[in-house]
Amino acid sequence: MQEEAGSVVNAQIENAESEDLKIQNQNQINEENELELEQQEEDLSFRRANMNFDDEAALLETVLFLESEPQPVETLSKITQMSADVVLECIEHLKDKYSASDSGIELSQIIGGWQLTPKKECFDFVKERYGKKNEGRLSKSAVETLAIIAYSQPITRAEIFSLRHVSPDNMIRMLLDRKFIKEVGKKDIPGKPVMYGTTKEFLEFFHLQSLADLPKLEQKDAEKFELSR
Repeated sequence: MQEEAGSVVNAQIENAESEDLKIQNQNQINEENELELEQQEEDLSFRRANMNFDDEAALLETVLFLESEPQPVETLSKITQMSADVVLECIEHLKDKYSASDSGIELSQIIGGWQLTPKKECFDFVKERYGKKNEGRLSKSAVETLAIIAYSQPITRAEIFSLRHVSPDNMIRMLLDRKFIKEVGKKDIPGKPVMYGTTKEFLEFFHLQSLADLPKLEQKDAEKFELSR
């Protein structure tokens, strides 16, 4: 019995020593990892402090490539940790860079932000394939309904119907799903019908800075969007 008890005690001691060793090894690994991270941060800080303009432009280009939505200058400044003035200088540099005829992309200003986009003359050749990145093309009916909303907003279902003479329910539902339109309030008339307007996603999809950038309509076309309110 004494031998068995001694064996148990020895086993417990060995286990305790093994656990202590594991903890020591893990602590050492943690310390080494922390030192490595500190060194990486120091190296990064040194590289940032010694960046020239080409480095700054390359950094901004990287951010624009990785971002999937237009980013305003203020956001780009925070991400890159560069001043807004430097970001603006880099934007002008990149715009010149992409203006070359051998570049298939350009730097576009969309809804108050900046984004890398394909040049239209190049995208036309491949839009059948890559247009699906924007969830597919819009049908003719959807485009007509969206145009009415864009040029006549805020507008109700009944007013859309009065202009198209076709029930807009399906198109409105689809455009809401695609986030091209949204409810913007209710009209102050009996029944309080919902009014619709376009969204940020609409501007982004059509590469518009604002509604002011919508194509100007000829007089005869403008009449199609006029409502007797």
